[in-house]
Amino acid sequence: MATDTVEPEIVLYDLACIDGECFSPVVWRIRLMLNYKQIPLRTVFVEFPDIEPTLKALGISPAVGEKKYSVPAIHHLPSDKYIMDSDLISKFLESTYPKPSLQLSSVLGAEIEAQGRAVLGLVLSITVPPREIDHLSPRAAEYFRRTREARWGRTLESLIEGDNEEQAWIAAKEGMKEQDKLIKTNRAEGPFVLGAKPSYTDFFIAGVMQSTRIVHEASFRRHMTEVEGTQAIYEACLPWMVKRD
Repeated sequence: MATDTVEPEIVLYDLACIDGECFSPVVWRIRLMLNYKQIPLRTVFVEFPDIEPTLKALGISPAVGEKKYSVPAIHHLPSDKYIMDSDLISKFLESTYPKPSLQLSSVLGAEIEAQGRAVLGLVLSITVPPREIDHLSPRAAEYFRRTREARWGRTLESLIEGDNEEQAWIAAKEGMKEQDKLIKTNRAEGPFVLGAKPSYTDFFIAGVMQSTRIVHEASFRRHMTEVEGTQAIYEACLPWMVKRD
């Protein structure tokens, strides 16, 4: 791991929360990769309403689509290059820092990630947002509530009213069983999706789990229970979660 005395090569633009640590699943993928490759980094935490003006001021071009600016973004100091979008960043890091190598894609990994978004993503989109707001500064919380409630046409609190939360877990149960089988495909060879060595898909999984854990421990525990194979991945990735800020 890099120490505070080592000059950073990467400035990582991360989502700010009152806990003072990384809690975005998308940023966690890149943070895990940086820590795995032992690339010295410095973090700049950015509040929700400041993401667009901050990245625009850096000269980063907007993305195509509804979300023009997002984190993670990085500034690679040796080349003075700015990059936004986790997929583009991961490819840049792998080509610029090839050792230790990290497999960015695989047929199995793509299937696991797609199913994770389709199945578990729906559950976490209900369980996390009403609690996520409690981890934001008042200004960021106001922005988060206003934009999400306008997008979804309902209050954050209504997402977990009654048995909504439990019904979401029940509806996802069969899909999570299938995902568990996929995750354990190469378990005889090691704790990771592809066996003995981590891949970007492992960081995808561990990033979701760690961000969920920060926001809502009960959802993290249930995720690990329902998709039992994720526990080994999460625990194997813990050494690369030590640097969180």
